[in-house]
Amino acid sequence: MKEITKELLRMISDFKGSFQGAFNIREDGECAGRSSSRNIRITSKTDRPGLDIHIAPHTKGETVFIPACVTHSGVDDLVYNDFYVGQGADVTIVAGCGVHSDGEEEARHNGIHRFFLEKDSRVLYQEKHLGTGTASGGIRRIDPVTDAQLEEGATLEMDTVQLGGVDDTLRKTTAVLGPGARLMVRERIMTDHEEHARTDFTVTLKGEDCAADLISRSVAKGHSRQEFFSNMLGEARCTGHSECDAILADSGSVSASPALVASNLDAQLIHEAAIGKIAGEQILKLQTLGLTQEEAQQEIISGFLA
Repeated sequence: MKEITKELLRMISDFKGSFQGAFNIREDGECAGRSSSRNIRITSKTDRPGLDIHIAPHTKGETVFIPACVTHSGVDDLVYNDFYVGQGADVTIVAGCGVHSDGEEEARHNGIHRFFLEKDSRVLYQEKHLGTGTASGGIRRIDPVTDAQLEEGATLEMDTVQLGGVDDTLRKTTAVLGPGARLMVRERIMTDHEEHARTDFTVTLKGEDCAADLISRSVAKGHSRQEFFSNMLGEARCTGHSECDAILADSGSVSASPALVASNLDAQLIHEAAIGKIAGEQILKLQTLGLTQEEAQQEIISGFLA
């Protein structure tokens, strides 16, 4: 495994020299290490690049790591990973991607993840994205696609973070919820310079008494641009909440387009969107405590994205 891979792994998945339990490390489109556990089986697909991850029913307290790293320019990595989570399982999945550019060509990772959660299963999905490399290097792109199918009583909690170095990203998430299923998404994004980020959620609340809660927090600095789209479709008695909160700094721009479609009388759907700059009194208060204006702004941003 390359040293740059190890450094990227430390930043996206708290890698400390090894992973405990089931894992697969992807490096420039190839497997750089893999291990299954008694309850979590990882195998390569036979028809296209990617993995099948099978989690046995009633597996509790285990974590599976599937980070991917692109270590130089000129790599366009595409991977398909499917997760089959057995009934009653309760596990954590740590994904994430680091892309490093060292030349003029583009460096890109596109991870297409599908989740199939059986009845009463629960997954905490943690995903961190970042880009590194020289300022004069090629474009760094990360384009994650997530598709989730939640059966009765299943719960998927997604914690996704992108806080720097990715020049362009399209983040697409779709989900279909069965009866009593729960989807919770917490997205945090920061862009700077000329970076561009687009988030696109489509959630179908199909089963009785299912619920979704989508919260996106973002900061646009420099001349960066962000777009947020969410579509929540209530087809049964359900509850849905979509929220986008954004802070503008410098000459950044953010557009938010939340949409709700209810086709059932008992569908309760809410959306919220707020975009603004950091309040001057907040900065002033921190300056009275000895911080510079730049330090105060960074402190506020860090707390907002925490």
